[in-house]
Amino acid sequence: MTDSNHHRDRQRSREDWVCQIFASGGPMYAHVVGTVAKAELEVASTPDRVDHVWITLDVPPCGSVLLSVNTLSRLNRREGFDPTVRVAIVKTSYAGMPEPFIEEAMGLDYATVEAQFHPRWEHYEHDPLADLLMSKARAALRVEAWGEIYHDPHLGLHQIHSRRASRAVKTDLVGHDGALRFYLRDGHAEMFLFKYCGQP
Repeated sequence: MTDSNHHRDRQRSREDWVCQIFASGGPMYAHVVGTVAKAELEVASTPDRVDHVWITLDVPPCGSVLLSVNTLSRLNRREGFDPTVRVAIVKTSYAGMPEPFIEEAMGLDYATVEAQFHPRWEHYEHDPLADLLMSKARAALRVEAWGEIYHDPHLGLHQIHSRRASRAVKTDLVGHDGALRFYLRDGHAEMFLFKYCGQP
């Protein structure tokens, strides 16, 4: 992609993205940076269906983009496996904070990140992970995310986790992992990686 095409990709309107999502006919991956408008627990019909934190980003000129971040695996729980999420936090620093944008991207490969930073993985239950994510989002000057873009009816990113096969999901996708990065004050950033039971 040339620099001019790259710039145009980042300047697409909401309507352009919706049209491209429907035209793609399959999963479409995106990379987004925005300022946090809101961070809250998912709204569901019953408490046992709450398995996400919703982080709403302001991403001009596109508008609001909803990040849907899993706090447990209902599929693993339903199949009798461990539903908790393993989280690795990669701490880095930054000199310049990125301006908001959204662009099409292939996603990440956790193997590359792990080989470079050797992060420690910890198991999180739903409540502590939800509290941690909301706290980080509310403190962040910017949030960066990689995931699968969708429209239903809002524009958002989901599948913000490893896409390798898990205990309950046998589809094994390499190089399409999702993640979050929180740009905090004083030049510190924290990248969150997420894995389910059975994912390598």
